[in-house]
Amino acid sequence: MSVTANRSDREAAVLERVPRDLFVGGRWQAASGGGRFAVEDPSTGETIAEVADATVEDGRAALDAAVAAQPAWAGTAPRERGEILRRAFEMIMDRVDDLALLMTLEMGKTLAESKGEITYAAEFFRWFSEEPVRIAGRWSVAPNGATRLLTMKQPVGPCLFVTPWNFPMAMGTRKIGPAIAAGCTMVVKPAALTPLSMFALADILAEAGLPDGVLNVITTSHSGRVVEPMIRDQRLRKLSFTGSTEVGRTLVQQSAQQLLRVSMELGGNAPFLVFADADLGAAVDGAMLAKMRNAGEACTAANRFIVHESVADEFSRRLADRMGALRVGRGTEDGVDVGPLVDAATRDKVGELVADAVDTGAKVLTGGSSVGDRGYFYAPTVLGGVEPGARVLSEEIFGPVAPVTTFHSDAEALLMANDTEFGLVAYLYTKDLSRALRISEGLETGMVGLNQGIVSNPSAPFGGVKHSGFGREGGTEGIEEYLETKYVGIAP
Repeated sequence: MSVTANRSDREAAVLERVPRDLFVGGRWQAASGGGRFAVEDPSTGETIAEVADATVEDGRAALDAAVAAQPAWAGTAPRERGEILRRAFEMIMDRVDDLALLMTLEMGKTLAESKGEITYAAEFFRWFSEEPVRIAGRWSVAPNGATRLLTMKQPVGPCLFVTPWNFPMAMGTRKIGPAIAAGCTMVVKPAALTPLSMFALADILAEAGLPDGVLNVITTSHSGRVVEPMIRDQRLRKLSFTGSTEVGRTLVQQSAQQLLRVSMELGGNAPFLVFADADLGAAVDGAMLAKMRNAGEACTAANRFIVHESVADEFSRRLADRMGALRVGRGTEDGVDVGPLVDAATRDKVGELVADAVDTGAKVLTGGSSVGDRGYFYAPTVLGGVEPGARVLSEEIFGPVAPVTTFHSDAEALLMANDTEFGLVAYLYTKDLSRALRISEGLETGMVGLNQGIVSNPSAPFGGVKHSGFGREGGTEGIEEYLETKYVGIAP
């Protein structure tokens, strides 16, 4: 299989520098079976790299390395763990332009969005670089005075991280950061569609002084086959997954055999509520952020626009004007607002959802079709008058499509928002403080964006409820996912 060479000199140079083999025990090495698989540029469909295709044996070797490194790493001084993360943060920020270009080439998002993600990803390292020295237990006297109680926090142990393609660096740093801070070793299995950013991150961490075996990275085109034996290995103590609810259910079932500590950040079906008293200008601005970040390929993307009937037409018109003005194209080009979707299957699924909505009575206000004859582009789309039975209201879209439906009362809005198996995030716009608090409390989600279209923040706990998963990443809560509490009873 040949790698396309029709690229700018800078693109070629950035691709040339990134490793393409497995990172195990501090060494870059080929897959044991010698296999490799292709990584595409979704804007052209062309191959940009071929990376090592790990086998079950490679997965076992990566876990071996993590297990071997765990005792020494757990005993490393907290300050040293923090300093490694701080150095890695600074190195990422120094290389943001090259890392952003690499991400755009493998994932498709615009350079501006890629730079935003690199900065966001780096912030998890800065945040968690400050946490190791704050890990603390407590000392107390038992109520009857007969015993002294000592509690201590200790690292969970070797972890397995399975990360998605849509945020190929940030979804890694928000797992790797707290694991390093807590004193855990790990194996990371990035998505086959976007492995290059994780390879670049591993290279940076090694340069920052992370000891051999603490971080191991394996790539494979046979994810289930390679991952399952690691999950069932009694030496593994923690599993963290970001991806679809369907895959998450399977991994949770597999993890039950070893009773692993499990964190799951799964699918979403975020409602975006616009009440009659909302500032429509601010609501449309927020809608553009909540819908069009990453071209809609985000679990936090607004999936259902639930708008009060009195302002629905005006909101839809303004949103369609903004969405229709966006320029679609290759993410590396100047002036492009929206890049391609990640692959043909994702683009085709978006098209199916739009077609179904139209068949059930929705009106296309802008967009509604694929764009171009190369790559996987879909036009930013607004659908008005979407009927309750349309698939686009119940399935995660993962594309640049905004379906608008209406409500009459606050109670109806809340019922519509909660009418889903998912519960990751919701957005709401209102000027009424009482309504804002009442609706926020009533929403069955792990996060709420109140009069703002973005909630992700390294200093805040990220996670959902219901079928959107469990566990939290980021904030002061994030490191707790990687710590066990041990109690020691002491005779006075």
